[in-house]
Amino acid sequence: MNPGKSSQKASPAKSAGSNLHRKVAQSIGNQILSGVYAPGAILPNEADWCRIYGASRTTVREAVKTLTAKGLLKSRTKIGSRVEPRENWNILDRDVLAWHMASMDPRAFFSSVQEVRKILEPEIAALAALNRTPQQLRAITEAFEDMRKAKAGLNSVAPDVRFHLALLAAANNVFLTPFGIMIEAALTNMFEFTSTHNPEPDMFIPKHEGILKAVTRGNAKAARKAALSLLTDTDHTIAGFPAKAKKLKKAKA
Repeated sequence: MNPGKSSQKASPAKSAGSNLHRKVAQSIGNQILSGVYAPGAILPNEADWCRIYGASRTTVREAVKTLTAKGLLKSRTKIGSRVEPRENWNILDRDVLAWHMASMDPRAFFSSVQEVRKILEPEIAALAALNRTPQQLRAITEAFEDMRKAKAGLNSVAPDVRFHLALLAAANNVFLTPFGIMIEAALTNMFEFTSTHNPEPDMFIPKHEGILKAVTRGNAKAARKAALSLLTDTDHTIAGFPAKAKKLKKAKA
């Protein structure tokens, strides 16, 4: 028996406990992000959580520690766990972002994402045009080619997200790197919507190609303009879908 190998394997019981504490953290986190427990609220005590989830005190404590590390909670002796103000939440944490997206109205979510994209993406494209390496340019090009092969629909979502992540990497700015989590999670949800609800989904291919060409030429101004043009078209797709949906329902009636 090799003790080195055996020590690397987690026991089924330990793995199950780890999964349970993550599930408890996710459930409580969802309730915080959806407003069931607002900032300043005192959460149920440890014994109550144990009863609610049928979990051990160790499991509940680990879940609370997880949420505390994400900035959602603060625990104090004799007071318990209090929900922190929103400004303390680590919204770029992958879990917190997912809970936030799940709790928001889809239209409000898309609007918020677009606001952030307009602030970041044109400048990311401009920086990519100036700072990208040959290897990074290949990554952007490969993602674009995969988008073109996939054409429209859900198959194009993954390469589309890769395209934007590759642009972010090519900007070569360490302070922009944390936004990769938001770009990956938020854009995946958004692109699933736009790829299936756009009457002309292929229209986004030339827009991405415009960004790629500008980055290839090292033209920051053109890259910025191409990125903004893509975002404007995405705005139109999001804004136009509800009206089109109503018209289709009336036509069928």
